[in-house]
Amino acid sequence: MNNYNVFNTEHNPIYMQQNNPYTSPGVNEGPEADAAKSGFLFILNTGSTSAGSGSSLLLQATNPNGSGKKLYISRITGGTTAAATLTIASGGTITGGTTPTPFNALFGSSTTSVATTKQNTGSLGGSPTTCMVMQVTSGLFDVDFTGSLIVQANQTISVTLGTGTLTGAINLTWWEV
Repeated sequence: MNNYNVFNTEHNPIYMQQNNPYTSPGVNEGPEADAAKSGFLFILNTGSTSAGSGSSLLLQATNPNGSGKKLYISRITGGTTAAATLTIASGGTITGGTTPTPFNALFGSSTTSVATTKQNTGSLGGSPTTCMVMQVTSGLFDVDFTGSLIVQANQTISVTLGTGTLTGAINLTWWEV
């Protein structure tokens, strides 16, 4: 059996180019990593928030009309201290609450998201169209979309965690193009 040298570029350049990570490493990564490096990956979170009996934790991101961009939902993560229902919907209305600022995943970037946001506890109003519903137990949850949910201009994504007495957190991650 021959003892071939992996670094033999003189006699086998194709093998060298494809299998030598020392001289030219090839790195494959998902679209989120590329968006983060470009300053277009954003994270919106509720922080750790208590929801009273009969209430849900609510988080919403709206892509305003005329933004010229789409929000590609990467993932929805979080946690809860009690069993709950995680609901993802298109549309809906959150009354009152706060308007948290989406965090740019490229630390130090001055690029801001086009999305407008809202957070509160209570019930989601309006006429939302349910996209996904799942039961979660106490602990962490992670729903990975890798860009397969897309929020176009003049559309809203709403995420609810409840209903019941719980302390929970929702993290909504997306990139913009």
